[in-house]
Amino acid sequence: MSTLADEKSRTDLLHRLKRAEGQLRGIQRMIEEGEACLDIAGQMSAVRKALDSTYVRMTVCFMQQELHARLGTQRGRADEIDAVLEDVQMLLGKIR
Repeated sequence: MSTLADEKSRTDLLHRLKRAEGQLRGIQRMIEEGEACLDIAGQMSAVRKALDSTYVRMTVCFMQQELHARLGTQRGRADEIDAVLEDVQMLLGKIR
């Protein structure tokens, strides 16, 4: 399996993960300080959604990269691939 070659996509994914990491630290702090379970659960839900979103984004980036490499990147064809994958990302985002 290949790796993500696009620097912009890798940077975007790393930023998303760093935000989730910050949220996790916040949850740890909440637990240490004895905050309410419902508040903690809400933050946990937010982290899960952030990680799910990052996973979907990574998957779509990978699909885009592989489809361009295997099917060619003629301008019209590349635009069609990108449009379909934007729809896929939107649809996958709705199932979370």
